[in-house]
Amino acid sequence: METNLLLGQLRAEGLALAAAALRAGPDAAVPTCPGWRVRDLVLHTGSVHRWAAEYLTAGHVERRPLPEHRVRDGELDAWFRAGHDALLAAFAAAPEDLECLTFLAGSPSARHFWARRQAHETAVHRMDAERAAGVPLSPVPAAFAADGVDELLTGFHSRSRSRLRRAVPAVLRVRATDRVGDDWVVRVSGEAPRGERVAGAVAADCEFAGPVEVLYPALWNRSAWGPEVKVTGDRSVAALWAEAGGV
Repeated sequence: METNLLLGQLRAEGLALAAAALRAGPDAAVPTCPGWRVRDLVLHTGSVHRWAAEYLTAGHVERRPLPEHRVRDGELDAWFRAGHDALLAAFAAAPEDLECLTFLAGSPSARHFWARRQAHETAVHRMDAERAAGVPLSPVPAAFAADGVDELLTGFHSRSRSRLRRAVPAVLRVRATDRVGDDWVVRVSGEAPRGERVAGAVAADCEFAGPVEVLYPALWNRSAWGPEVKVTGDRSVAALWAEAGGV
């Protein structure tokens, strides 16, 4: 997905998160993040925005610690919006050939990597805020949903830190039924998993198949599968995803 489209989605997701957090109130529980209240969610996402902006503005090539912030409840909304605006401004000022740390495969440049990562980080936490507010999840463009599934499967679940492990190797297939070419497999074993796009017939032990806009929040464990998604094959592989697929 093009960087400018990701940045447009990042802008929209930040505004939607702020609105849902205000509706829920800072003390509301976040069902999709056990133990968190909305204030924790807003503080975390606002801190991540400020952390990401540092890479864009300072060009850090080594991992930096996530900053810790203490903000009064009455100031949370303005604080979050200021950090979101600063992140967008950092992207606007960052050159196309920016050099800084990246930590997932699949992006043609550092600027694209951070746009992608922050757009999906904010979208997923916007879902958390909407869950806390008790409102339906806002829809996202199909191309953005597919990009988020791709980042999760080929990025996060191709790293040694992924918890998707099992003694008996298995292949999980994820197939978007509404988009040609959005088809992935994750090869799970006792080693680090390998997520990749595939084309054509693939033998799989378990398959998740459904509209990509439904797969996106479900794979990030922000919603149930729902009737639109068919889960077929080895249910133990599906259970493993429910247990260890979150990041």
